[in-house]
Amino acid sequence: MKFSSVTPDIIPPDILLGAYAQGAFPMGDDGEIIWVSPEFRGIIPLDERFHIPHGLKKKLRKSPFEIRINSAFREVMLGCADREETWITEAILESYCALHDRGHAHSVECWDDDGLQGGLYGVSLGKAFFGESMFSRKTDASKVALVFLVDHLRSMDFRLLDTQWITDHLKTFGGLEIKREQYLDLLAEAIGA
Repeated sequence: MKFSSVTPDIIPPDILLGAYAQGAFPMGDDGEIIWVSPEFRGIIPLDERFHIPHGLKKKLRKSPFEIRINSAFREVMLGCADREETWITEAILESYCALHDRGHAHSVECWDDDGLQGGLYGVSLGKAFFGESMFSRKTDASKVALVFLVDHLRSMDFRLLDTQWITDHLKTFGGLEIKREQYLDLLAEAIGA
């Protein structure tokens, strides 16, 4: 489901948070902002259904990256936008950086001696985390960031990890697709927590 489009220079943080609380999120499209609330929503369970693929477990034991949180938020967004087609427009970038400044948008980053090699960013509201995008410059960097994120969310008693849509990649971690009505119930419970 798509809602009305607007063309702001920046989406005010309160509008962004209000949209997330109602199950919607923005995407940039040809200079406009499209508000989306999919009929089917991707989530990664934060319980025992979360699965780390065998090969990645072996890599994690070697600690290939230094993990940092929120040390390079803008750079992570730019890494996520660095692809042939992207919904991360200038307005989206600036809107989420403003949300980061307010303490509601966060990045998980994988660093090594060569610099930032991958990561992810998203939005937190109550006990819900909304994963927005991820990228890798070195093999498995985004996957390592995702595993760290799940461990961190569990330690903070988060209830919901929203991935917007489900992909084959996310299914390898136990990601699943649920109907919007079920998602909205989980969302209300997580925000209320």
